Amino acid sequence: MTDDAPLLRSRRPEPALPGILERSPYPLVSVAIAVIAVVVITLVGFALGTVDLGLSKALNALHTGFVGGFSDAVYHVISPAPAIGITVVVVAVIWWRTRDLRPALAFGGTIAITWVPSAVVKEIVHRARPDVSVLPHPFPVQPDPGYPSGHTVYITAFVLALIWLLRETRWHRLVLTLGVVAIVVVFFAVSIDAVHYPTDAAASILWALAVAPGVRVAWVDWLMPRIPFLRPGRAGDESRVGG
Repeated sequence: MTDDAPLLRSRRPEPALPGILERSPYPLVSVAIAVIAVVVITLVGFALGTVDLGLSKALNALHTGFVGGFSDAVYHVISPAPAIGITVVVVAVIWWRTRDLRPALAFGGTIAITWVPSAVVKEIVHRARPDVSVLPHPFPVQPDPGYPSGHTVYITAFVLALIWLLRETRWHRLVLTLGVVAIVVVFFAVSIDAVHYPTDAAASILWALAVAPGVRVAWVDWLMPRIPFLRPGRAGDESRVGG
């Protein structure tokens, strides 16, 4: 029976740790890019004005029938309260699945620390949302500024964290594909609703792509090991996600 043992083994070795816990080979570069991105994206926001109002009106014209209902649903589903709830549930599932708190908090912390500062920049830049008086299908007026789009930052950060979590597992390619689709869907949903200019949403995708890797380094590689119950070497280091 020993000759059959290799047949029972996985064809592809699984990672010793969930991918989101793997240390970055270029930590300072990731953090520097994140800091530069925050400064540049903030400064760009002051210069945009109503440069893409015409595109907002054109996209908002699509807000009819199924497309309008779907874009409204997407906007509501990942509004702040539901988004926090979704993240908490996924964090709990990761903890349960891996029996290790570290990947769960790495996932949740990466999303939160990428997402929350974008709300601060939104207040600093204070770019108005598209003028509802000129839109063909105006959405109810939103009280806060629009740049960058918190919805779009959130979904992009969520997708990135999930891709890192499932790196080198059989689910990685599927999550990558579906994640890109989800980001594109949210981009068009907030633009068709015209609660954001398309440049708000585009800047938000760039924000998350540039900032999240630096956030992951600072939170997972640098800060978490300083917290006693999150230090490497504890029970659960051999945990896996989606193997």
